[in-house]
Amino acid sequence: MAALTTVVLGAKGFSPSSATIYSIANSLSHVEIDSSALNKLKPSSSSSFSLPPSLAPSSNPNPRFLPPSLARASIAVFLNKLLSSDSSVRRFLPLLLQETLALSSGFDKVDFSSPSALLHSLFRITNTDINSISVSYEEIGFFETSSSVLIATAAILDCCATALIRVSDAVAALSCEAARADLAAFDLPVSGDGFSRKDETDVAADIKMLLFGSKLAGKNGSAVFLQIPSSFGLFREAVRLLHACTHIELNSTVKLRKPADNDNCGKEASVVDLVWFLVKPIKTMAETSFKRAKLNIESITDQRILSEVESLFNQQRVGFDGFKESFDSVLVNYMKGNDSVAFLQGVYDLLVKFRSILAWEAALALFSIGIDDSIEKNRDALVNAQPNGENAKGDKKGEKKKKKKTLGKGTSAILQLITDQVANGREASGDKVAVLAEWARDLSTYFDPMDSRLEILVAKVKEIVETNEVRRLPKIPKGTRDFAGEQMAIREQAFAIIASVFKMHGAEALDTPVFELKETLMGKYGEDSKLIYDLADQGGELCSLRYDLTVPFARHLAMNNLSSMTRYQIAKVYRRDNPSKGRYREFYQCDFDIAGQYEPMLADFEVIVVLTQLLDRLDIGTYEIKFNHRKLLDGMLDICGVPAEKFRTVCSSIDKLDKLTFEQVKKELVDEKGLSAETADKIGAIVKKRGSPFEILSELKAEGSKFLENSGSVIALGELDILFRALKEANCLDNLVFDLSLARGLDYYTGVIYEAVFKGTTQVGSIAAGGRYDNLVGMFSGKQVPAVGVCLGIERIFAIKEQQAKDRNQVVRATETQVLVSILGKDVISAAKLVGPLWNANISAKMKVSKRVMDHITFAKQKGIPWMVLVGESEIASGVVKLKNIELNEEITVSREDYVEELRKRL
Repeated sequence: MAALTTVVLGAKGFSPSSATIYSIANSLSHVEIDSSALNKLKPSSSSSFSLPPSLAPSSNPNPRFLPPSLARASIAVFLNKLLSSDSSVRRFLPLLLQETLALSSGFDKVDFSSPSALLHSLFRITNTDINSISVSYEEIGFFETSSSVLIATAAILDCCATALIRVSDAVAALSCEAARADLAAFDLPVSGDGFSRKDETDVAADIKMLLFGSKLAGKNGSAVFLQIPSSFGLFREAVRLLHACTHIELNSTVKLRKPADNDNCGKEASVVDLVWFLVKPIKTMAETSFKRAKLNIESITDQRILSEVESLFNQQRVGFDGFKESFDSVLVNYMKGNDSVAFLQGVYDLLVKFRSILAWEAALALFSIGIDDSIEKNRDALVNAQPNGENAKGDKKGEKKKKKKTLGKGTSAILQLITDQVANGREASGDKVAVLAEWARDLSTYFDPMDSRLEILVAKVKEIVETNEVRRLPKIPKGTRDFAGEQMAIREQAFAIIASVFKMHGAEALDTPVFELKETLMGKYGEDSKLIYDLADQGGELCSLRYDLTVPFARHLAMNNLSSMTRYQIAKVYRRDNPSKGRYREFYQCDFDIAGQYEPMLADFEVIVVLTQLLDRLDIGTYEIKFNHRKLLDGMLDICGVPAEKFRTVCSSIDKLDKLTFEQVKKELVDEKGLSAETADKIGAIVKKRGSPFEILSELKAEGSKFLENSGSVIALGELDILFRALKEANCLDNLVFDLSLARGLDYYTGVIYEAVFKGTTQVGSIAAGGRYDNLVGMFSGKQVPAVGVCLGIERIFAIKEQQAKDRNQVVRATETQVLVSILGKDVISAAKLVGPLWNANISAKMKVSKRVMDHITFAKQKGIPWMVLVGESEIASGVVKLKNIELNEEITVSREDYVEELRKRL
């Protein structure tokens, strides 16, 4: 047990934790009050009354007594709340609580049914004269407001659950060795696409660290081991949420109010819901622990002992039947919702029973691994079986080495720690099964936070996981990716094509900072502004990562007072988005923009031609480009009766029609945007119009069309007519579709808008988008500079190209190496003499030295290198080299003086 410590409540900078409250609850800590906190307390200014003797616990019709440990914890929480309060509290009340906590008994007689009953109980057990004390209405209501019993119960539950996170990991790792689990269960992929749960992957990584070097793990692929990452991960998540909530509640201040004003239903409900989130994971953890315990029994090879252990296990049932009853009781308490504290106490009881099951699993794992005789004797045998497979004491010279049981480095250290702490000084029993039963009982105590040795075990597991010489694999943030090899080759090829098209149209390259002042970006993206990544304040400037490349371009024009520019930029942008398939938080954009005064639709026409040329030359397959006009959209909304101030927010909803049905969008328009159902239906009738450019244009310009009555729509229809006729002349109309549902939610668009969509089998959605934005530059400088541009969704293009390479069995070379200089031996100098002239001749070459010819050939085939220069001892002696064509499997011999020129010809 732990030595008695002192906790000073009210001390400056001190924050009580769940562990502190648990320590006080179990009389492991002596409570003192900081003198400065006591000195700040003032007499209450409110009217007061004396507690009537009729409220003594003996006469209270419905007293509420708590277990002594919970009573102590509740009083400690109450005392801390009093000391941290800014309200008027008189000294006598905290001093009374401190005096109570100093007692060694009597806590089972403290009545928590009401504030009056509580104070009366405290007066009685401390022998305080009731008639000499008067209590204010504020003070009598403080206890209810503080919710001290609820918070104390949550703190005790949190302390025990938090400790069991590491204990569960350690026990599960021991069971994996005992039952010869297949460690492939813990090879979880870490995805940056949002398809992996952090706690789940963390559990898998921690277990792997504990088992590193194990030779006991086998091929037992039981589902119970496959469940460890998911079930343990959910348990971690639930405990973390409870821990955060409890920490806040323990350290939050309470404002004194009159009893009639007290209402903590909201706080109680939130704590109860968080604890309920923990109940199911506890149940799953107990069930899987029970199953792993059974697998540990099945791994015992001695049939006689196996029979005895099975008999003991079946008799005890490891408390699992009691666990099920407790779970049912907790479920009933939660459904009734009458008594929050009783519910939390029930969950704590559930946790204690789980701890007992976990202790049995640990005992059976240790027993199965090898502790089936004298504990001291077998401990030495197991500890000496080092992970390198050799006995730590060494082998006698000439003796044949025996195969040792090899634990993982982590589990070996845990086993030694447990046996040292739990079995130290115990007399060995001749009854092996009796030893097992004693271990189960002792481990159940050992896993209780009251036992100071548990802190050492938890710290040891944490140390192993965090400082193991083979570190856990590092991760990347969700929504980001690494690219290498063939993926980078595809990207570089695509970037080269894109840049060449941009340059062909006279664009100059521009590079802007990856982050901008926050004020530059805000107000430009409508409802999507919430996706901007803000950075911490540095040097007094509020900065954000760029959301796109268009706003920085407009800022560049305004800042440099430029009236015209045709620019391209290929760079990364950032969105604080929810990662999903095809959506990332960091990704490339490829932008082409034309800014300046030009004839109507001239620049728009060229941008669309650039887009079609890009998609054709990238050879992605079938695509379509959807068109609309922002003024046409505004005209449509005006025709349908939408107020002008709601145009932008309604457009944001319409923009979702490529992902949602109209009924879903209609619900958003009515419920969230405040439109009438009739107005939403009018919008729905128009946005369904979709077809070839001239067909839809003709329909919108037909006699009687409502769009001809709207001035903005008339301008839009005229501009689209010019654009479509120009594109027809350039043979670029084949893939164009006039789609009135296209809205583009960004606020800065003022004219034509378009979006390219891939129509192949790879589901990637939009692959390019853009439009005219005549007012964006003016937002920065006041000087209007018309502009139009397009942005290529290059990440989705890459996904298409990668899938095409797979479908066509296309070999994509990660390097451009043309020649492999292969030295059959270890002569690095010869390799240097041969590769130097190749590099000087601008021939891409790589060296390799190995005695085996097949090593060289295999390497060349893997890397797609077409030619080899083969040199062995005979070639060196003769002054020649062999040139080998990998694809044709042909060789020729040439002199050392001619091999560079010969290769140049053949390449």
